[in-house]
Amino acid sequence: MTSRHSRSSPATARLVEENLLTLAQLRGMVAALTPERYREAFGEHGRHTLGKHVRHIIDHYDALLDGLDRGAEVIDYEQRQRDEALEQWPQQAARHLAAVEARLSLLGSGPSPDALTLAYPLDDERLSLASSLNRELAFLTSHSIHHMAIIALLAEQSGIHLPESFGVHPSTLRHWQRASEEQAPLSRRSA
Repeated sequence: MTSRHSRSSPATARLVEENLLTLAQLRGMVAALTPERYREAFGEHGRHTLGKHVRHIIDHYDALLDGLDRGAEVIDYEQRQRDEALEQWPQQAARHLAAVEARLSLLGSGPSPDALTLAYPLDDERLSLASSLNRELAFLTSHSIHHMAIIALLAEQSGIHLPESFGVHPSTLRHWQRASEEQAPLSRRSA
């Protein structure tokens, strides 16, 4: 099957930028952790660690980027690598995140596939859902932020202090910025 490609759109470049900002924030947090903190177990069954959530985020980016590198028109997030070293060693995860960022940055400037198909398991069958690179980039931002919000809760329980913006979706950050700008003129008038 021949893959059709077109020049990357301004929307693609903006979505890539959102992902890059999200991953840079995650990489900064991961790079500052000791392996003990990164592996610390949380929850009744001890299944949650910061590292497992980071590895899960990385796996999803790798699934998309590896699929695109192979020229695949089908993206399957269920076929993840699940490299346990990425959930055990924060410095290795930070290096991998930097590599993902480098690969992602190329998407904003080069050709991109016109259409993708998302493989989605449903009970005993796999659905093939129409998708696009932009839709998958939007998904990856939201998916990453969702897991980063969980990471922030776990980090707080462990006494790790993160910026208020960590694990907050870019749309919420933009809303906070607009609200702050709207409040500034009011405070100047009352002064």
